[in-house]
Amino acid sequence: MLVNLNDVLVPARKGKYAVGLFNTVNLELARGVMEAAEELDSPVIIGTAEVLLPYGPLRDLANLLIPMAERASVPVVVHLDHGLKEETCRLALELGFSSIMYDCSTMDYGDNMEHVKRMAETAHSFGASIEAELGHVGDNEGGSAEGSSPGSEPSQFYTDPVQARDFIDRTGADALAIAVGTAHGAYKLPPKLDFDRIVKIKELTGLPLVMHGGSGISVADTQRAIRCGIRKINYFSYMSNAGVKAVKKLLEEKEVKYFHDLANAAVDAMEQDVLNAMSMFALE
Repeated sequence: MLVNLNDVLVPARKGKYAVGLFNTVNLELARGVMEAAEELDSPVIIGTAEVLLPYGPLRDLANLLIPMAERASVPVVVHLDHGLKEETCRLALELGFSSIMYDCSTMDYGDNMEHVKRMAETAHSFGASIEAELGHVGDNEGGSAEGSSPGSEPSQFYTDPVQARDFIDRTGADALAIAVGTAHGAYKLPPKLDFDRIVKIKELTGLPLVMHGGSGISVADTQRAIRCGIRKINYFSYMSNAGVKAVKKLLEEKEVKYFHDLANAAVDAMEQDVLNAMSMFALE
């Protein structure tokens, strides 16, 4: 069934577990994630990010993902992750996405707040939810582990707990992505998470908190972050890499004549990786 973030994250907050967001930019990724979710009878968040649109146009993905969500036996959020432009967020809502993230985290605090507030009003008018980001989660593949410039102190980009409370009060966002030591992409060094900061933000905001950069964080750290208040975890790199490894292995083992054989190998491998991630997020 198609739902929004509030429908899955409010129960997660009460049950003290996390729900995974898995980017699904084509049929194979979508199949791997949805088959895992239904096997575990788990809520799930699927979708794409603005930087991934060259690999799957938004209109095409809406036509693929929304019907999959509607006929699923589990709650499914169809989410635009890291929407960078107002027009992209609006288009996603018009196409039927049930949730968006409007990422204005590189703006100064006032501009971030004002932009998110306006978009929150729009998203809510569609019956959709909205995620925002305060602080800045960097990019492992674009530089240092936290996405900061060389020689800078990573914690200067972390989310300020007191500011987070003011931000939520003023914007009406439904979930908040926080910067506490994670980063997007593959980690060059093990990340060091600021667990005390997570707890403080949870206590001050009462909002479901989001951890980006879920691939590559240890099971122990992931589950500790969930116990501290993380309720949504973005997970993509390891899942996608599992599909690549399965295709390479199949090609090494035998001659493959048809693409669908490669596609099915990737789906099976990505489904198994998602099963493992979902089990970890459930704290079982």
